[in-house]
Formats: sequence, structure tokens, C-alpha cells
Amino acid sequence: MRALRNQPDRLAEILGATRKRNQYGDYLSLRCWCAQPARYLPDIAALRLLMAQAPDEIGNPDHWLFLDTETTGLAGGSGTYAFLVGVGWWEGGGLEIEQFFMRECSEERALLLALRERILERPVLITFNGKSFDWPLLETRYRMSRKISVPTPRVHLDFLHPARTLWRLRLGSVRLSELESHVLGWDRGCDVLTDLIPRIYFDFIRGGPPERLIPVFHHNQMDLRGLAALSTRILSLLSNAENLGQDGMELFGVSRICEKQGEHTRARHLYEKSIASFLPRETDRAARRSLARLAKRQGDFDLACELWREAAGNSRQGYEAYEQLAIYYEHKARDTEEARHIVRQALDELGRANQMGDITPAAYREIKARFDYRIQRLERKSRRPLLDLMAPQASRARPTAHDQAARQAGQSAEQIRRRIDGTLTNSSVDEQWPQA
Repeated sequence: MRALRNQPDRLAEILGATRKRNQYGDYLSLRCWCAQPARYLPDIAALRLLMAQAPDEIGNPDHWLFLDTETTGLAGGSGTYAFLVGVGWWEGGGLEIEQFFMRECSEERALLLALRERILERPVLITFNGKSFDWPLLETRYRMSRKISVPTPRVHLDFLHPARTLWRLRLGSVRLSELESHVLGWDRGCDVLTDLIPRIYFDFIRGGPPERLIPVFHHNQMDLRGLAALSTRILSLLSNAENLGQDGMELFGVSRICEKQGEHTRARHLYEKSIASFLPRETDRAARRSLARLAKRQGDFDLACELWREAAGNSRQGYEAYEQLAIYYEHKARDTEEARHIVRQALDELGRANQMGDITPAAYREIKARFDYRIQRLERKSRRPLLDLMAPQASRARPTAHDQAARQAGQSAEQIRRRIDGTLTNSSVDEQWPQA
């Protein structure tokens, strides 16, 4: 199937694109340069919060290649083509963008070869949801080409994951266009709906008007620009959240990333700052829970216990706080009685919640089983010192059979010795040796 049989160059003319050729055939290439976003020099420490074992070259922005695809379907799989692949890199203080387009499926190999050359030039791949969608799809297309080996990026950074951690609680949706609007303050204007893009392409290869593809190219360019700007925003936050964080929610998000990567001191400081910024109720609970966990890890049990007591109540975090307090008093403070008191408080709270219907039956059974097990163990521990105290007294009051036998054996030996020596009295002889 050939698109635009009578007007092969019309799309290129409309877009200002160039028809290029390599050993596998033709493809279209469209290049443009954007002053915004401006080139950003990342902090290697911030990058290693996203990828702990990243090589040093990740810190060189000249090695970065931003990538985004437009495809014939959103489900992926072997029948899905990446008909438009956009890449971008920092150049001249801004972002240089190149888009590879196949006007028909027979041009796929030519497109893949051109893309491979770009990836080999800049081996640090930057995507948004690329680890789950774009890159697995491209790997499949390379393998199915049976001619072109899959290029292997040195590093692949997917900024969807830190974006979720930073903004999902506040925004709900972390689609790139939503992040551009609410985090970057950008407005795309009249953007084509993602769901319509496959249909527009299929209409084109069936001979439809090429003008309908112009918004698709614009959409892909905006995705690349948004990705580059978002990566700058995320890395700036990770480098200096204390001064660049716009609100407590961003501070909370950076805290979670720091904690996950083992930067516990910084995470604790940022959790404290986020709590002081008046977080929404559920986020505040989560921040206090995490802060208590870090305080416990660092041996600050005064702060940990204070946070657990504040959190204790009828919620999953509240019952976890009860449990942590019980663990502390049982194992650290060695106060079994206080640990039992806390567990009874938790069971009373749980019983009231169950009676009022404030907890699901499954959650009630699960949590109750944990506290029942703990109270039984604490009861056994509280009885053990009393048993240990009674044991010596019982031993003195009731000699064992072994002790009695040893005593009798000792007495008999002494009596025989005394008899031989002639020291036994007649009465004692009568008692020990019956008369014939």
C-alpha cells in the first residue's frame, strides 16, 4: 500500500521536511530548534537519586537523547508500528529536535536505521513512560526488521516515575500535558487527542489529506519539549528542594525519593519541612509515618514515640502506630506491662470500630489476629518472671527423687563405716539392721 501515489512530496513540502535516503530506502526527516526549554546542566547527585548506579557520563547533558514516539496503536505488540519517532538533544543553548517519519510501512527499516545512528551518538536515553511503552515497542520493531540490531542505550532515564512520586497526590493525573499545565505553567493550546493519532495516520496511508498530520508532528514536538523541561524541573527539585519546592507536596515527594535511595538524613529534614507546610490530612499522616520510621532507624525514639502516639487511632496507619509503640516498649524499653497496655488500647479501638462499622471485616480480622498474637506473647512473658521466682523455693521445698536417693546412699555408707569402727549404738543397729 502506497500513500500519496500522485503527490509523493506533498507532505514534505507542507512540513518543510527533507526526504532522506539510506541503504534501506527513503524516510522523511524534519528538524527544528527551540530556545525553550534552555539547556540545563544537571547535578550528578540528583541524577543518582533516580539511578543509584548510574555511570558518570550521565551527568554530561551532551550525551542525552530525548525520545518520544507516535504509534499505530496504544496497546503495543508486534502489530504496532512507530510511524513517527521524535528525538531531541541539547544544542546551542536550546533543544534541537529531529523527527523521523515513514510515509508507508516499507520505509520502517530506513527510519529504524536513522534512529539507531542517533542513539549511538547520544547513549543516555531520556523518556516519559518509555521503559514501559516506547522503548519495548522499538526493540520489538528492530527485532522484527531482521536486518538492524537493537541499539543499546548506556542509560535509560524514565521521568514518569519521579513525576508520579512528586505530583500524583496533588494532581491525580500525571499525563505529560497535565504536568506541563500545572507544574511548568505551559499551555499547549489546541492539541490533537492522543487517541485520534493512529486513525489520522491510517487515513493518510490510505490516501487521505496530509494536512491532517501537521497537528501530529506538532504534538510530538511538544511532547519532546515538555519532557526536556520536566526533566529540568525534576532534577532542579532533587538538587535543591529546600529552596525550589513550590509547596509542601513537592517537598514530601522529594523526601520519598531521598528515603528510597537511602539518603535518610536529608529525607528526614524534608519530611519535617513538608509537615510544617500544612499538608493535606492524608499526606500529613503519610509524612509523619515516614518521619517516625526514619527517627526509629536513627535511634531517635523520643521523636518516634511522640509521632506514633499522635498517629494512634482507627486507621491503618493508626494501628501500625499502636504496633510500633508496643514493639518499642517490649523490646527496647523492656516494659512489658506498658506494651500490654498499648495492645489492649489497640484492641479496644479495633472493637469499637468493628461495632460502628468503621472497618471492613477483612481488615478487622487481619489486624485483630496480629494484636491477639502479640497480647498472648506478652501475657506469657509477664508470667515468666513469677515462675522463675517460684522455681528455687519449689526446689527447696520438694527434693527430687535423685536428691533423696543420694542422701540415703550417703547415710548408709556412713552407718557401715561407723559399725566397722564399733561406734554404732545398739538402738541405731536395731533401726538399720533387722534382727535375725
